[in-house]
Amino acid sequence: MSAVRFAPLLALTLAACGTAPVKRETPQQPQDTPPAAPAVSAPAGETAQAAGEAERNNARVCRQVMQHDERNYTAGGLYAPGVADAHPDGELDVSLLREPVPRAEPKSKYGNRSPYKVLGKSYYVLDSAEGYRERGIASWYGTKFHGRNTSSGEPYDMCQFSAAHKTLPIPSFARVTRLDTGESVIVRVNDRGPFHPGRVIDLSFAAASKLGINRTGTAQVEVEAVTGGVLPPPVPIEVPDAAKRYLQVAAYGQEDNAQAMTARLREAGIDAVFIQKHRGYAGTVWRVRIGPLGEIESRQVQEKLAGLGLKGLRVGAE
Repeated sequence: MSAVRFAPLLALTLAACGTAPVKRETPQQPQDTPPAAPAVSAPAGETAQAAGEAERNNARVCRQVMQHDERNYTAGGLYAPGVADAHPDGELDVSLLREPVPRAEPKSKYGNRSPYKVLGKSYYVLDSAEGYRERGIASWYGTKFHGRNTSSGEPYDMCQFSAAHKTLPIPSFARVTRLDTGESVIVRVNDRGPFHPGRVIDLSFAAASKLGINRTGTAQVEVEAVTGGVLPPPVPIEVPDAAKRYLQVAAYGQEDNAQAMTARLREAGIDAVFIQKHRGYAGTVWRVRIGPLGEIESRQVQEKLAGLGLKGLRVGAE
């Protein structure tokens, strides 16, 4: 995890990070992305209530704004390097968040000065994002910068799909694909960083959560610029067979409903199904999951689910 915001300096605000943030312990379970609204027949009132609780929980998580003191910033250096970054309190349900839609935007007044210098090293901003593609390490940043201005002058929102990049024009859009799982997310680049060797992009907490990087801290990714308002097809990524996955079919506020769905799936020949009890700010939910599965098994199970009128949400590698 890394990224630090710089105060405006000659029409440029920069982001970087000099310390690895504290990682909070999380339960050892195949998550961290809670499910989207279940694609199964649950009572309408119960489904609406669960959705409302999840939205209220997200609002609580995203209200956590730190008090920022710009006296902790040194021009050309890092913001508060002795202060660790961290996860927000509570669990963010990224299934309720919308990815940005790539579109043509004018370059920001701030954040595009070229070259610019951080920690004694000069960086040159690209004239255009078109054709950019690079592999390397992705990290993320969270509560330490939530609400502080990014290089573009926009406040950093850890609950939106955004990112910091050293040389892509601000703003621009990119698809970030995690190489060991094939999962991807579209982000809007509005910040500068990360200024660590080998790191190519700093993701917002929400974007990192979408890829499961909020649990690992860093991960190998491919960053591909998306321009012209048209999304190119995802680049096929080789995923190791050993990377096992879980599919989530539904989540219920009542255990009886989860038991009924589990029985239905087993009757359809899906044996690797189990119920996972999860307690969060929105209350207790019972998740119906299938796994662990390899890539081929996962596709086969998805076909069976489609035949039942269901859909499995992939919730990450174990």
